[in-house]
Amino acid sequence: MRLPTLSVVLSGIFIAYIGYSFWTLAQLFVPPKCHVGEKCLTSFLHKRPNLELVLFTSVKPVPTLNKEVVLVSVQPDFDYNHPSSKTLTVSIPHATRQNGSLYLHLFTLPRREHQPDAHNWDFWKLRQDPVTVYTRIRLTQYHVPEAATFRLLEGGDRNELKKDQLSTQDKPDERLQRVTHLKSRVTFNILTDDISLPTSHLPPEIARLLIVTSKMEYLPVVQYNFLNNRLRDLIHVTSNHTYEDIMLLYSPIGIGKLRLMLQVETALQSILALGFTEKDVDEMKGIFAETNLYLLCVTVSVAALHLLFDFLAFKNDVSFWRRRRNLVGLSSRTVVWRAFSHAVVFLYLMDEETSLLVLVPTGIATVIEFWKAQKVIRVKVLLPNQECCYPRLKFVSKGLTAAEQQTQQFDAESMKYLSYVLYPLCLGGAAYSLLYEPHKSWYSWSVHSLVNGVYAFGFLFMLPQLFVNYKLKSVAHLPWKAFMYKAFNTFIDDLFAFIITMPTAHRVACFRDDIVFLIYLYQRWLYPVDKSRIDSVDDTHQPSQNKKSD
Repeated sequence: MRLPTLSVVLSGIFIAYIGYSFWTLAQLFVPPKCHVGEKCLTSFLHKRPNLELVLFTSVKPVPTLNKEVVLVSVQPDFDYNHPSSKTLTVSIPHATRQNGSLYLHLFTLPRREHQPDAHNWDFWKLRQDPVTVYTRIRLTQYHVPEAATFRLLEGGDRNELKKDQLSTQDKPDERLQRVTHLKSRVTFNILTDDISLPTSHLPPEIARLLIVTSKMEYLPVVQYNFLNNRLRDLIHVTSNHTYEDIMLLYSPIGIGKLRLMLQVETALQSILALGFTEKDVDEMKGIFAETNLYLLCVTVSVAALHLLFDFLAFKNDVSFWRRRRNLVGLSSRTVVWRAFSHAVVFLYLMDEETSLLVLVPTGIATVIEFWKAQKVIRVKVLLPNQECCYPRLKFVSKGLTAAEQQTQQFDAESMKYLSYVLYPLCLGGAAYSLLYEPHKSWYSWSVHSLVNGVYAFGFLFMLPQLFVNYKLKSVAHLPWKAFMYKAFNTFIDDLFAFIITMPTAHRVACFRDDIVFLIYLYQRWLYPVDKSRIDSVDDTHQPSQNKKSD
């Protein structure tokens, strides 16, 4: 009996773990049952009482005096059963404009028959009311302002800078400092499920939020929606800001979704503590906040498959090239190009401060591509001499057999045709970008110009391998296991292109690769591989020993 390989064992363990994760996720949506005779907590909303909202703002998280808070809004007829939105005009105090903070204090309480005057709402009396639910929401967040961009050839024309960048454009060091930003959208939820909870089996995520009355009722669970707090909704607070409109959003929530939101919030806070950036966490927020539950399950499944295929593709690709002894049927220019293009894409993603979810796999792929390139060519350092007064690098192809020379001849022929199209288009695109598009620096323009060439015309450098396949009428020389894993991941990337925020050029490149992979698959069908045949020039196979003839 043949034992399973390590890859099969690890893949099985990984799939089992994903299955267990789905089971755990499903359990969040199953509330604990309250059995007969068991002490249980009932919902304060069981009788559907009328509620009202009272909102204050303050620069202090815990105000000690009534004069330290400002009444913002009173909603006497708050409908907690349906989603709603309201625009609030918030006064920004001087302390907040000086890189300080601002808090929203939200009170949820039963509607009173006799409404007090707008100026007679007492903050501390509301805090001491036993049936009033108090929620504090931070309206400000410290964040690094977006870097300013301008047209390089116009000597830094600042007229096109965003208004929130004007206060820091003359001080480059200040752009790296975290300054106060105001949240333009604030979302909160109330648990509206009419369920009874056994005191002995309270969900741990919910238990800390429960306020129990003497009647064994838990007051409405009001929770700020951390996942809907996105970086794109932040407004830079400058010294000229005195008032700002913010959108207060409300939506009812079920116990399953609330528990999931609380667990995700805890997990994201842990990820942030491990060193991930706010932008990385913001991308993950978008997956949970802007995706319905069914699409979320599909996303998790697809992400797991993507990770598995990435691992298998890297493993098989490295294994293929580690055992490869010749370049018959392989385009060396394509290998070198892929190493260069991966490096450019990696620098571009770093310049764009892309999420680590995209950056880390790209970095690993870049290292592997350079390792493959050094097997194709070697770099020779030429010292200064009579012909040249400065040291330089020379790329020297390794010794080639007759079959490899034939492959290189086809490779060079295809590149000659491509150069007629490639160079003018790349130079024209770089010139257009320099003349008409703003950039942060000359380095940023250089990286963007290179990556636009890689993305827009990168598939042209995949064509030499297609041309070599066509000339040789064979695809047996390609690492098909690694190739198919990459093909699966390419189609998975198409889905992620709509879910994970990434540069537009990187998103378009995901669909560009689909075309090339389909052509490769067509060649696979057109030139079938005879597995019983061992190519005499393919050193990836072990030579069989000749039997002695009688």
